[in-house]
Order: sequence, then structure tokens, then C-alpha cells
Amino acid sequence: MKALLALALLCPALALAQLPPTVRDALAKAGVPESAVGAVVEPVTGGKRLLEHNAGKALNPASTIKLVTTFAALDLLGPAHAFTTQVLATAEPSGGVLEGDLVLKGGGDPKLTYERLWQLVRQVRARGIREIRGDVILDRSFFGTSSHDPAKFDGEARRAYNVGPDALLLHYKAIAFRFIPDATGVTVLAEPDFPTVEVLSRLKVVKEPCGNWRRNLKYTIEESGLLAIAEFTGTYPADCGEKFLPLSVFDQDRYAEALFRWLWSETGGKFSGKVRAAPTPANAKPVLRFESEPLAQLVRDVNKHSNNVMARQLFLALSARNGAPGEAKASDKVVRDWLASKGVSAPELVIENGSGLSRAERISASSLAGVLKAAWTSPAMPELVSSLSLYAVDGTFKLKNGAFAGQAHLKGGTLTGVQSVAGYVLTPAGERRLVVMIVNHENANRAQPALDALVEWAWKSR
Repeated sequence: MKALLALALLCPALALAQLPPTVRDALAKAGVPESAVGAVVEPVTGGKRLLEHNAGKALNPASTIKLVTTFAALDLLGPAHAFTTQVLATAEPSGGVLEGDLVLKGGGDPKLTYERLWQLVRQVRARGIREIRGDVILDRSFFGTSSHDPAKFDGEARRAYNVGPDALLLHYKAIAFRFIPDATGVTVLAEPDFPTVEVLSRLKVVKEPCGNWRRNLKYTIEESGLLAIAEFTGTYPADCGEKFLPLSVFDQDRYAEALFRWLWSETGGKFSGKVRAAPTPANAKPVLRFESEPLAQLVRDVNKHSNNVMARQLFLALSARNGAPGEAKASDKVVRDWLASKGVSAPELVIENGSGLSRAERISASSLAGVLKAAWTSPAMPELVSSLSLYAVDGTFKLKNGAFAGQAHLKGGTLTGVQSVAGYVLTPAGERRLVVMIVNHENANRAQPALDALVEWAWKSR
């Protein structure tokens, strides 16, 4: 080991290709060959790379591809960009009664939560509509029509991370089930608390370490129209305290209907018609334009908490311009052209949905480093960097620890057989460096210590 260190110091060219000893040791312990790793470390201000290992190898990046999606969105749409949900009506309300249809026209808002939909409903009510005698129309034409199989990725069709993009995405099309243990059992609360969804808990509390708390927790969901029963069985460790599990209960049309009917009735509104998906009628007139949070705020949720459905929304929004609906192939071309304009050549790039929840997506460590380097000189740099998790402080890296806590802004990625990290570190000398490491191997998920070791090396090496 000492000989290798001495050789690295005497031969900078070799040091570029040689992974640091701490990283190599961690990979060996994880049973991961170095050939399964791509890595780059370099100063953000330019100059010679400090390390590059299999830098041009096309690898599955998992969620670190979100850096491409979010930087492209910030750069092309602008940090202040807001997504607009339109409300229209096919008749003028009279005496508080709308004899025609009410239209909800989606604009791709990635974060139209039920709290914000409540605000939208209140604003519609404030504009003089208390009763809808026509239908409520759901217009999703802002995105192109494409089939989405939520079970395709891993067979977990109910898991919220498998929800597909939707131009009228309401509360991520999910219900968060919160588990609250006590001496007698586990109470399960639902949020949103749909009156049409019954929750049954047959969970038993056990005295076990929290660990993988979902391992022995089972659930079944039975649906009938707008009614559903969610039943939870198995065991739940008392040491876990409160945890939550977001699940998709209804399809997009029924979810939207259940949520709208509930919120409309809670505000005192009356509605006896149907809720149906259709294009906006030609005679519909504007009632309300409801804007999302600024894009700069939305990308913080995407990156700090690795929100897949929000990333999918942003990816499609890249091509939803000039009246054309957002589509994956069109967004793929937008990203490639944009990368070329930034001087990033990425011939190996495969971008399927922009979230990293894909077995097809590919990028090299070198190309991802090029994206980070281009971002550093972009006007959108502050917004992108602040959207990344601060090591050992927040986001997906909150539970980390180490000497460099708070000194790195990072995006991590995890799939079965994939572990990755990419972002920026600030050295004790005040130099900012970018770091990328991607591992693709059947033992990749044991390799997190190796990724942490590379980030630490990038932080403290001279």
C-alpha cells in the first residue's frame, strides 16, 4: 500500500487513473471490482483532473441523472418559471350556479398537493361558483398521451415512486399512510384522509431494531369505484417511532375525482355531475390561473428528497412548449441539444424519463462531471447547488456523519445493483471540487462506504 502511494506521488499520470487506497479497500470489502466503477474528481474552476477512472464508461446513474434534468429545467425554463393550472367554465355562473362544465386544465405542475388544490378550490368558490350542475372535465393535454405501467420497473405498482407523469398531477397521486405505534398496536393514519378510503390496521408491535422496518409489513388494497380498503398486517418495530409509506390507491382519474369531490364538498360546494377526462371545450372561458411554486423551489424537492414523479414532470415539461405536448422523445432531443450547447459531449447518454428510476438510462462519469462543471458557471448555479443535499445535514444524506459534514452538496442514487454520487465538495483550503462516482454491479449496494471514501478523499486531498 505504501509503495502504491509513493508511486502515485511520483507519477501524476498514474494517479489520475488509480482510485485512492481508501476507496479501493472499501470496494474490495463490498466485493465490487474496480472495473464496475466510473469516477471523476476535478476542480470546478478548471485545470487538470485529480482523478479519472473508467471516466468514459456508460453506466446506469440511478438518481444522479436528476442533475441533468433539474439543471436543464433551471437553465431552459428559468428559476422563476411557474407551472399554471387553469380553471375554465363553459357557461357564466349565475346566482352562484354554474349550469355548464368546469374544466381543470393541467399545466404539468409537479407539486399540486392537496393543500394547494384546496386553495385552488377556495379561489374558484370566491369567484362566485357554489354549485356545478355540469361535469368536471380533466384536461391533461399539456403532456402527450403515453401508456405508463407502474409495475414495469420492479413489480411494485402501488409504490408512490412508480407513479407516472401527469399534466394534472394531484398530490403525486398518492396517499401517505403514517404508522403510530403504542403499547397496544399500531394506528395507521392516511393523508389525504379520503372519506372513501377505509384504513384497517392489524399490525403487531415488536421489540426489534428499526432497521428495514418495511420488511415484515404487508398491505393489501381493494378498490371498488371511488371506495377502497387499505389493510396493513405483519409486524412493526416499536423503536421506529412514526414512519410513513406513500402508496398509490386509485388510477389518475379516480384519484382526481375523489380528491376534487372531497375538497369541493368541504368548502360548501355542491356538485352532482360526472368527473371525466376530455379536452377543454372550445367555448370554455377562463375562471382562474393557479400558479405553482417557482421552479427554483421545486428542484429542491426533486434533488434533496429524490422525488421521482416530480423529476418525470420536469423532464416532459422541457418539450411542452409552443403548444406542443410534452413527450419523452422530444424531451430527449431537447436535453441532447442543450448539452451540446454547453459543450458537453455525451454520445453514450440514454435518458428514458429523467428521474433515474430506469434500467435503461446511461451516462458516463465524465459526462456527468461535464454537466456539473457547466452548471458551476451558469447563472442557475446557486439554485442548483442549494437543491442538493448538504452532507450530514439534510435531504437524503442527513443521517451521514464524518469530518467533512456540511462541506459537500451531493446527489445520491440507488437502485438494485446501482450506487452513485455526484456533486460538489469544499476543501479545507477553500477550493471547490466536483466529484462523481457510479457503481454498477450486483454488490453495488454494499459499496456506499466506497462512495463516501471518495467524497472524503476529494475533500481533503491536496
